[in-house]
Formats: sequence, structure tokens, C-alpha cells
Amino acid sequence: MKFNEKLKDIKTYEAGKPIELVVREFGIEPKDIVKLASNENPYGCSPKVQKAVSDIVVNMALYPDDSMLKLKNALQNRFEIKEENLIIGSGSDQVIEFLMHAKANSNSKILINSVTFAMYEIYAKHVGAEIIRTQAQEHDLDEFYELYKAQKPDIIFLCTPNNPTGDAINAADMFDFISKIDNDTLVVVDGAYMEYAAFKESAKKVQPKDLIEKFENVIYLGTFSKAYGLGGMRVGYGISSSKIIKELYKLRPPFNITTLSLEAASVAVEDEEFVNNCIADCFDEMKRYEEFAKSEKIDIIESYTNFVTLCLNNNHKSSKIADNLLKRGMIVRDLSGYGMNALRVTVGTKEQNSRFFELMKELI
Repeated sequence: MKFNEKLKDIKTYEAGKPIELVVREFGIEPKDIVKLASNENPYGCSPKVQKAVSDIVVNMALYPDDSMLKLKNALQNRFEIKEENLIIGSGSDQVIEFLMHAKANSNSKILINSVTFAMYEIYAKHVGAEIIRTQAQEHDLDEFYELYKAQKPDIIFLCTPNNPTGDAINAADMFDFISKIDNDTLVVVDGAYMEYAAFKESAKKVQPKDLIEKFENVIYLGTFSKAYGLGGMRVGYGISSSKIIKELYKLRPPFNITTLSLEAASVAVEDEEFVNNCIADCFDEMKRYEEFAKSEKIDIIESYTNFVTLCLNNNHKSSKIADNLLKRGMIVRDLSGYGMNALRVTVGTKEQNSRFFELMKELI
């Protein structure tokens, strides 16, 4: 059987290993496994969300509300935007897929950071587009601009804070960069971890409303999978000009968000106190990672997210360390596939982090 030739050059995206897989492979009890690989909120979701989902009576024979009115209203109030500026996806990565099919083709070039979210490249290859990467590990907007002038890409992805490194772009610098980009080039600002960056440093905070009011060629992406603790519900969104959103709706399948997911996200966006408390705890615990890295002579990238990137020295291979941690029930993300001898570790609860430090000291 023959398949699309474009699939030959696409590597399957590897998500963080689930707890169930570690149980099967190594015979470790679920209670003894710590998952710090997928940047989930270790405190879960708001109790208000849990109650709302448990209380809702769902007729599973009926499709969800495809207008998504309740969730859209909540996001409109949160960001002070109009419904025409909003599209909801099954995770923000579904919106990325819409964007790629709406704007790019086999003659297109896509400009991305050297180390960034893998799905940008995977979706680009779906349509046969060429990937242009920067040389710098962290976002260097001067380099982005030089490559933009030389390559004339159809889409530019700015992931801030960046996954998997954790660095973030100053909002003022980003606005200055976008102002020099022509209106026919789509600029995607991926703010999956923006709640963390905005909490840590106001200079990194990007307001979607400010972006779309000033630029007609920009879309902002957000998600409920990280700070809101709803990774299992798969809800993301895009905020842009009505012109761009209208085109994306031509690609959106009907009923792409479940009834329970819509209810959970609608309630979650209203409970800012819970989210802010989780973020505050995250950055308190992150200080322990910084102290650990200093004591063990490991480089750590300053993070504006809920994870840290630990860059190992030449005496230790990240792939080997990650495998040995896995055998001990500790799931982290090995970044050797990104060309980095590094581990990406979600900042967990105090107990989870203590366990990570204990195991790492044994191994290094």
C-alpha cells in the first residue's frame, strides 16, 4: 500500500511516557511513580472545575454545543475581545494544524527557533513546507529578522515562553519585531505558558488584545493544558483578527471539543485565584532546582514556565540519565532529540521534587 510521500520525512511526535506504561514495563506500583515529563500542573485543576464536571448531567447521545457559547463568553471577558476574534481547538496544537493548512503549502517556508515545540515542524511537513531554523538556542529576534529578510517565510513561530527551554521574549521587543514584518507573513505567538511568564515578570507578559489591535497578521495561541491543569481535557484557543479566524473556521471539524471539556474550561478560566496560587508555588519550588543545579554544577536555563531545563556536562548523557530515572519510577523528558544534552523537568510538588533530587544525586 502506498502512502503520502510527505510522510517519509516525518518523525512521530513522542509524548511524555504515561504512568501506565511505566507500570507495565518495570512493574513499579503507580503510587511510586512520579511523572515530571509533560509540564502538567502537579496540583491538578481547580476544585470548582472538579465539582462542575462531576455535577454536570451529560446526555452522551447528544453532540456538544458547537457554538461553544459558554467558553467563548468566558474567554471574551478574560481577554476583552470579541467572539469573531476567537477559535477553540482540541489543544492549541489543533489550531496550529489549522494555521498550517490555511497559510502554507509545498512552496512555503516556515521560520522557527532552533530548539522549540516539535509540532511546528511536523505540521509544516504535512503540507510539504520548508523549515528554516535559527542558530541561537534561545529566541534571538535580530537573527529572526535577518532570516525573515533573506528567506521571506509564510509563517513565523515565536514560542514565548519557549518549550522546551523555558526562556521568554520581552513583549516590547516582540512588538518591535512584528512591526517590521509585512502583512502577508503570518506571525504565530504561542503563549502556552504565558500565565507563568506574566506572573514572574511583567515585561514578558503579552496581551492578546494588544497584539490583534495593532497587527492584522498575528495570532496568539493559549491552552488550558498547563496552568489550568486540564491536560486531559484537551482545550486550546487562538485569538486573532476576524479575517484570520474566519479562514480557520473553514478547517475546523464540527464538535471538536467534548461537552465535559467545554464545561471544565469554562469554569477554569474564572478561577484565577487557584491558578495564581499554583503558579506561585511553582516558582517557590523552582528555587530549589536552581539551588540543586548550582550545588551539582549543572547549568540551568532561567525559566518562565512550570518546567526547568537542566543542561548536563560532558560526563553525563541525558538519554542515559533519563532511562535510569525511568527505571526508578521518575519520568522526565530527555532533550537529546532536540540536539541538547539536557533534561526537561516539570516543577512538581515539594515531595515530587525532593524525590527527583534524591535520585539525581544517586545517578550523578
